[in-house]
Amino acid sequence: MSPQHTIAIVGSGPIGSAYARVLVESVPDARVIMFEAGPQLTETPGASVRNIADPEEKERARELSQGPQAGALRETLGIPSSAVVEGMFTARQGTHLIDFGGEGSGHAETFPAGAASTNVGGMGAHWTCATPAPSFSERVAFIDDAEWSELMEVAEGLLHVQHAAFADSAVGAAIRSLLDDEFGAELPEGFGPSTLPVAGDPQPDGSMRWAGADVVLGPLIDPESPLSKRFELRDLHLVRKVDLDGDRVVGVTVEDLRTRQVSSVKADLVVVAADAFRSPQLLWASGIRPRALGHYLTEHPVVVTTVALDGEKMSRLATEEQLDEELARRALNPVDPVAAVNRIPFSEPGHPFSLQVMYAETAPWEMPPEAKHSGNRWGYVNMGYGMRKQPRFDDGVTFDDNELDYRGFPNMTVRYELTESELAEIAEGTERLRRVADTLGEAIAEPRLLPPGSSLHYEGTMRMGESDDGTSVADPWSRVWGYENLVVGGNGVIPTATSMNPTLMSVALAVRGARAAAERLAD
Repeated sequence: MSPQHTIAIVGSGPIGSAYARVLVESVPDARVIMFEAGPQLTETPGASVRNIADPEEKERARELSQGPQAGALRETLGIPSSAVVEGMFTARQGTHLIDFGGEGSGHAETFPAGAASTNVGGMGAHWTCATPAPSFSERVAFIDDAEWSELMEVAEGLLHVQHAAFADSAVGAAIRSLLDDEFGAELPEGFGPSTLPVAGDPQPDGSMRWAGADVVLGPLIDPESPLSKRFELRDLHLVRKVDLDGDRVVGVTVEDLRTRQVSSVKADLVVVAADAFRSPQLLWASGIRPRALGHYLTEHPVVVTTVALDGEKMSRLATEEQLDEELARRALNPVDPVAAVNRIPFSEPGHPFSLQVMYAETAPWEMPPEAKHSGNRWGYVNMGYGMRKQPRFDDGVTFDDNELDYRGFPNMTVRYELTESELAEIAEGTERLRRVADTLGEAIAEPRLLPPGSSLHYEGTMRMGESDDGTSVADPWSRVWGYENLVVGGNGVIPTATSMNPTLMSVALAVRGARAAAERLAD
């Protein structure tokens, strides 16, 4: 059967990839075209840059992802050199700041670390692969427990989630035991210290092959699979506008950044899954402007520190021989800095935070040899508490039709403020972080609140809701209010306050939205 339905997906990250996978598998006569404004970084489309062994090649891949800050490689992105000014910096390797300081920069004084990636696989090429599931008030209230559990299971399968990664690490187990002794009795059953679920595939040497959008796409990028015949990925193709005929979407207008040619692509369904800033920007530029668009911006504030593990405490729970085995195994794959990751998950009412504790044999910065904890035999943990930011209409991104950004879109201004209640939770989380530090060893850095935007987990700007009352952009199945065939996806769809990495949750919501869209296409 030749394809009868054309589906356009804007954005190639894990969320856009989840939509592509479910729609191709669910609609036998569908052809999916995915548009990505950035370049393909790896031979396998959407693979994690963290898996690249060669340091220079990894650096080049990250450089290519950095949009207007792509340095000497910016021309391959189709971005003029005038968009770059001397002295720019990025929030994290592989990302570029919204407010990057050059020509066409956004305005985000109150959200200074807000950043994005522009590449095939989106942030999924650079993420930490942490995949905790939401719980208690983090979940979406209008999705019932049975459906939610099933969606989580499907999302975990798409992302290759591992619940026991590094569980055989004796050092990691010792850290969990110390945390459990200190905190276990205070926490609900099932919400005590545990290994952090991560996305990837364990390797024979004990390391991980980290998951990117490639594992979500799966058979769609396998030339041997018949499903790949109905999927097309176009990198360096910037979607300029969602095309409308009244209240119906008819396709997208796309610019080929290699040739600068602009064309229209007809589509029966359009999925906008760029990110929490550029997706609402595209809708705004297309004349699709629900009252809530761009508003209700949240992330989870993060307080971090580094701790030198206490050798006496650790050696009561793990032997010197086990430590030597751990270090020897780590030496097999020195490119990957992650050894063992533990957590204390969010729970209510007593622990409305998410703690992540990442073990490493070396400190995250070079310490002078004479420093007290330099070369600590038992190593270090880098750890952070994530706290909630409650959704408010006043927190968000707005767009100016009279000022264009470096891509020629209405420019962004981000306004964001922490309220007294959030500052109180941050203060409580900071004290808990000190308690964790004392439990495990000695902090070698004072706990500090990272600047707004540092989490890279931006939510709420296209939030879903139960009714079209001006407080949401999309219906419970991620369809934009007032448009039968326009769907949005990504962390921006999440309507709740969360304290954790939201990728798993966003993929689950994408599965739900894709299934509903597939049913509509079948009618």
